[in-house]
Amino acid sequence: MSCHWIRRGLLALASASALLVAACGSGSIESQLQPTRVVVFGDGFSDVGQTGKRYTVNNNATNIWAQQLAESFGVPLSTVAAGGTSYATGNARVNTKPDAAGNNATPTVAEQVGTFLAGNAPTANDLVVVNGGISDIIVETAQLNAGAQTAEQMLADVKQAGRDLAAQVRRLVQSGATHVVVVGTYDLGRSPWATATGQASLLSEASTKFNTELLVSLVDLGANVLYVDAALLYNLMISNPEFYALSNAVDPVCNSVDPGPGIGIGAGQVNSALCTTSTVIHTNYGLYVFADRVYPAPAAHIKFGDYAYSRIRSRW
Repeated sequence: MSCHWIRRGLLALASASALLVAACGSGSIESQLQPTRVVVFGDGFSDVGQTGKRYTVNNNATNIWAQQLAESFGVPLSTVAAGGTSYATGNARVNTKPDAAGNNATPTVAEQVGTFLAGNAPTANDLVVVNGGISDIIVETAQLNAGAQTAEQMLADVKQAGRDLAAQVRRLVQSGATHVVVVGTYDLGRSPWATATGQASLLSEASTKFNTELLVSLVDLGANVLYVDAALLYNLMISNPEFYALSNAVDPVCNSVDPGPGIGIGAGQVNSALCTTSTVIHTNYGLYVFADRVYPAPAAHIKFGDYAYSRIRSRW
């Protein structure tokens, strides 16, 4: 990947992000939004335990950013399976099956939105959260590594997934959602997965392309949509962990190896959905950015939840 492409991609991403914010003005310093319901769609990054496990250290505490966000507003958040309003499901792709682990039963983000809209209408008091991208990049990378497609096809598919996620955001806005928070993928080129596979450049390019297509496709929805930049905060935490009271942004803190497909990066890999406080390499797992080679540990989740909350408070 050339430096010229990186500069061009980052400029496109920054421009789209700026337009998305500018479309709705600067917002009020004193927040007027007090949601009565937080509704979440997405993948393992936002899954608060749809199948009983979360993709982080499962410690019976607040450990997923979406949960931290909801609690900051004083709103409970639980899974649809438990009667709540979080539809996010681990390994879910945006609009394609099977999921990252090869499971056809996992609802895509598009299906999650469809299920919600079939029995609900978004209201002005809803805070709607939509995330995606990680699982699609995992699957496309696996297909590339298996020789099933070229890098060009992989990146084209990733770009389409970004547009597909934007289509779901548009669907929610057209159905009446007025406060929609959109989160793309963090830079997977900075993940332990990228380091272990030597594919940092490719995964950074894929992450940027997904986020750029997502933002460009949402640029006219600024009145109702706020993009919260996971790539920005996670890059900062990974580059300067000590500034965030963290010490390890390199190693996964979990050692819960999954002999099966796990999170989609291969059999025999650490799967944080199986991780508990008994399967960590350091008792102070609060110092770690990553739980497994892809998904964050609780401290990083909480910091991103706080960041998202501050962005929402300053916007609405």
